[in-house]
Amino acid sequence: MQDAPVICAIVLAAGLSRRMGAQKLLLPFGGSTVIAHVVDRVLASVVAHTCVVVGRDGEAVAAALAGRAISIVTNPEDNSEMLDSVRCGLRALPAECGAVLVALGDQPGVSAPLIDEMAAAQRASGKGIVVPAWEGKRGHPLLFAICYRDEVFESYDQTGLRGLLCEHPDDVCEHRVAVPWALADMDTPEDYRRALAALGGIPCAPRDGALEP
Repeated sequence: MQDAPVICAIVLAAGLSRRMGAQKLLLPFGGSTVIAHVVDRVLASVVAHTCVVVGRDGEAVAAALAGRAISIVTNPEDNSEMLDSVRCGLRALPAECGAVLVALGDQPGVSAPLIDEMAAAQRASGKGIVVPAWEGKRGHPLLFAICYRDEVFESYDQTGLRGLLCEHPDDVCEHRVAVPWALADMDTPEDYRRALAALGGIPCAPRDGALEP
C-alpha cells in the first residue's frame, strides 16, 4: 500500500466581504471568529501544513489567528479572483506536499471529519481529485493531487478550479456529505444567520465593525 500523501491546506481569506457589509471572516462564531472556527477545523484534521491567504484585511485576520501553527501569505491584489489566491498559497507550500486541500475561510460547515473522509476517499478511490457533493451539487473544500499544481498555475483563469474538475472528469471522486450546510459559504447577512442556526455558532461579543447576528 502506498503511503498517504502529505496533505497541505490553503485557506482562502482574501475576500473583501462587500455583500456582507463587514469583514465576514471576523464575525463572531462559536466563541471566536468565522476564520478561526474554520482554521481550527482544518488544524484538527489530517492536514500537515496550513497556509492562510489573506488580502486587504490581512493584519486583522492574522491577529484573529494568532498562536496557531499556520503560515500567512498575502495576496497583494485586492480585486483579484479566487484562483489568484490559490496560486499564492501554492507558491508557499512545502516541498513534501503531496496533495492540496483548498478551503474557504467563510465556510463554517467544514469539519475535521469531512476533511479526513476526503483524504480517505482519495486513497481508496485512487483518484487525484476529491470534491464534496450534496445531491449532485459540488462544493468546497476541494482536494487535489500535487501533480496538478503546474496546471492550476497555467490554466483556468476564466473558470477557476471548476475547470480542473471539468478537464479531468475521470480523475474526480465525489464524496457525498450528509447535510447541505456542510458546503455552504457566507456572502450575505442572511447566510451568516443561517450558519449560526445550523451550526450552533453562538456569537461572542462582536469586534468593532462586526455585523450583529
